[in-house]
Amino acid sequence: MLKSRVMARGATGLTVNVCAALALGAAAFAQAQAPPSPADGVVLAEQYFKNVQALRGIPVDEFMDTMGMFAAATGMNCVDCHVSDAGGDWTKYADDTPFKRTTRRMVAMVNTLNEGSFGGRRLVTCFTCHRGLKVPATLPNLDLQYGEPPPVDPDQIARSTPGAPTPDQILDKYLQALGGTQRVAAITSITGKGSYRAYDDFQLSPLDLYAKAPDQRTTIQHSPYGDMTITYDGKNAWMAAPRDIRPFPVVQYSGGNLDGARVDAILEFPGRLKQALTNWRVGPESSVNVQDVQIVQATTPSGFLVKLYFDSKTGLLLRSVRYSDSPVGKVPVRVDYSDYRAVSGVKVPFKRVATWTDGRTVFQLDSVQVNTAVDASRFVKPKPPAPAKP
Repeated sequence: MLKSRVMARGATGLTVNVCAALALGAAAFAQAQAPPSPADGVVLAEQYFKNVQALRGIPVDEFMDTMGMFAAATGMNCVDCHVSDAGGDWTKYADDTPFKRTTRRMVAMVNTLNEGSFGGRRLVTCFTCHRGLKVPATLPNLDLQYGEPPPVDPDQIARSTPGAPTPDQILDKYLQALGGTQRVAAITSITGKGSYRAYDDFQLSPLDLYAKAPDQRTTIQHSPYGDMTITYDGKNAWMAAPRDIRPFPVVQYSGGNLDGARVDAILEFPGRLKQALTNWRVGPESSVNVQDVQIVQATTPSGFLVKLYFDSKTGLLLRSVRYSDSPVGKVPVRVDYSDYRAVSGVKVPFKRVATWTDGRTVFQLDSVQVNTAVDASRFVKPKPPAPAKP
């Protein structure tokens, strides 16, 4: 039976990272072989899966991101590309299908275009032609030609917009909106309980959040199949998930997923935001859910790009966007923040919606406490989860 309600992945809003059937499909190209030990650190796709051909040499988490990119570009999911009985048997994901053979040819074509025309820069991706369609459109759309084009959100802000507020002005307004610089800076830990719902789920499941300044964070999503834990200890990040959800018990994050987990942890403690990120730039005004926003861009010490969208009126953070790399282009991860409530005089977003190419999940906190003791064991590498009790 296909486990269609899956929680997976690792980089988003509530440190979340959840997905549904698309993440199962993301195990594509693969047949779980004798897997490396969870202590082995970052594992490459071909070390864990069989029949990996076009995507060898990349970490498992990046491999899964790439599957999400295929889904986003073509509007397809796992059941479209893989054999029909793969849902109940991870080994079946290794079986070849015409779609998988075509995908390998497309990966080679895109690589050839980028190498030959753009010096190896990934300026052509699957989405360039497909744009959400199984078969790329070849005829012009006259309504699109003569209608209002949709707004384009810049992937990267090359320089600050002339006449816009400075980054310091926007960040100071944000801190004041939260409750004041001193109160915000005094927050050293956050714990919370609530619920989450994946994009194809009808039922809510419990969620626990633990965060400790300056940049440690753990979320535990309690699913019907067992607990999924995502942890960032200030340096490394992992996801542990039941086998019904993921084919591997524990995966260590790498690249953009690791940086993304760090950003999620940093954003829990906005009083340290100015120091944690660098290269601040202010972009053009835009909108989020009809709210006018000011876009601010910054980077982590490793150069990882983050965009923050602040409500022009209230100053509160409404959205963050970041991009993980994959062999077929950058994979966006978006988190929307709302339902701000005061906790010990500081506003905290009780609702977060995490969206990326593998799915969308809504996280709703019911209770939050600040400056309570959080045991250091909450931020160690998680153990492989035990299966849920029947």
